Amino acid sequence: MQGKEVVDNITMKRALTRITYEIIERNRGVQDIVLIGIKTRGIYIAQRIAERLKQLEQIDVPVGELDITLYRDDQKSEPQDEPELHSSDIPFSLEGKEVVLVDDVLFTGRTIRAAMDAIMDFGRPTKISLAVLVDRGHRELPIRADYVGKNVPTSMNEEIIVEMEELDGQDRILITKGA
Repeated sequence: MQGKEVVDNITMKRALTRITYEIIERNRGVQDIVLIGIKTRGIYIAQRIAERLKQLEQIDVPVGELDITLYRDDQKSEPQDEPELHSSDIPFSLEGKEVVLVDDVLFTGRTIRAAMDAIMDFGRPTKISLAVLVDRGHRELPIRADYVGKNVPTSMNEEIIVEMEELDGQDRILITKGA
């Protein structure tokens, strides 16, 4: 992928560690925490945070996978533009839990709004907070992240690309000029 690298693998690791420590501090532990990653890269970020929480707190924090395709408000309604469905996997109850919703990039806020709608179909958590690797600004909805790895101010014609070892063979964040 072409673009200017704004975060390398070491900086990404530090950002995820910082998010992990903030989750522990703000929640006074992690006993009632569950992590839910938004497909696709949010899942890998949630898994990495869970691994770090296990190292630091010796507690296995459950990780779920959330597909928000059917909840999006920006999908085309043409029959040939049917969204590709994936499945959500949340094999635990959300009742009485504090959900940390995890995504790679926070932009307009529409993905997060859709994710909150989807979570409510799985149960009623005590609290939902948001952890993102990158906040690039340009919100269209009143949504903000509780935990941010890196703020990367962008223009509307730029794009943030998150590459992760699990999918792309390396960890880095790029900024590119969009169409």
